[in-house]
Amino acid sequence: MPYASDAIRHIRLSTATLPLATPISDAKVFTGRQRPMTEVVFLFAEITTEQGHEGLGFSYSKRAGGPAQYAHAKEVAQVALGEDPSDIAKLYTKLLWAGASVGRSGVATQALAALDIALYDLKAKRAGLPLAKLLGAHRDSVRTYDTSGGFLHASLEEVRERADRSLAEGIGGIKIKVGLPDGAEDLRRVAAVREHLGDAVPLMVDANQQWDRRTALRMGRRLEEFDLVWIEEPLDADDAEGHAALAGTLDTPIATGEMLASVAEHERLISARACDVIQPDAPRVGGITPFLKLATLADHAGLDLAPHFAMEIHLHLAAAYPRETWVEHFDWLDPLFEERLETRDGRMLVPDRPGLGVTLSEQARAWTTESVAFGTA
Repeated sequence: MPYASDAIRHIRLSTATLPLATPISDAKVFTGRQRPMTEVVFLFAEITTEQGHEGLGFSYSKRAGGPAQYAHAKEVAQVALGEDPSDIAKLYTKLLWAGASVGRSGVATQALAALDIALYDLKAKRAGLPLAKLLGAHRDSVRTYDTSGGFLHASLEEVRERADRSLAEGIGGIKIKVGLPDGAEDLRRVAAVREHLGDAVPLMVDANQQWDRRTALRMGRRLEEFDLVWIEEPLDADDAEGHAALAGTLDTPIATGEMLASVAEHERLISARACDVIQPDAPRVGGITPFLKLATLADHAGLDLAPHFAMEIHLHLAAAYPRETWVEHFDWLDPLFEERLETRDGRMLVPDRPGLGVTLSEQARAWTTESVAFGTA
């Protein structure tokens, strides 16, 4: 059957604020660099074509940047009207040039991520395939670990209780936060959680960039005894050389990358052999189009992959990575969508629904603070 061309006729952008039930604190709060997180701001893009196909994509921002993403998306989105939605690479380039004066990373491309992801969602729906299958899946489920319960505002007892609940729900690993000003307290918490979980449960720690090179090496050596899956962001995200030195010295794998905002930044990380596990975030790097570029580079370098946050997107991308991967489980976004992702036997299952497999909930609509539309509804 010949391909029937289509065209984008309508784009709706909206921004919504997701309130968090409990203020969230990681090491950046305890070192005085950030305030506790109380909300996450989302940019949603909904695209409709002349033939009635629809796609949903989103980007997000924590603590700052949400209004800027929305403002930039409003300025450039209409250049996609009338274009064939299947030509995603062409459209990405067109959107980039529409906003070229503000660069090709950070807010400028994070605003494009929602549109790019919506186009991939639409294309997979049109094909009747889950996005992972459209991309070419290597597996139908991905190892998953919980982060939601391991933050530093939680007491040890709360961390242990949440870990038990996560494991009972079929989540495979547990990640807890470290990076406190008192390293001895970090070690006490890690030791207590490892003892509680036993040796068989995968355990990760995340310092959220709060150590200097000397502290990271000292703490890394002390943490070796706990048989961790990885130590995440021990240093500033831009310190590729420092991360490379740690990765070359410690037995415990080093993971980083979530705070980087472009393929070019990740390429520097990869070239420096700065990690064993790379953690790109599709909305932060500008969407699925750039994510796939850096995933190819990471695979060529022999790196493991564990995308950051937004499991609704990253489950599909992790399933399409050639090497066995991890996906981060966060339940924060559950109220935004009608559907839920299933976890079983330590893995997150790729849904059989077409596209991303999620639709916006009435609650997401209720939390919408502003919206704008282009084209013909």
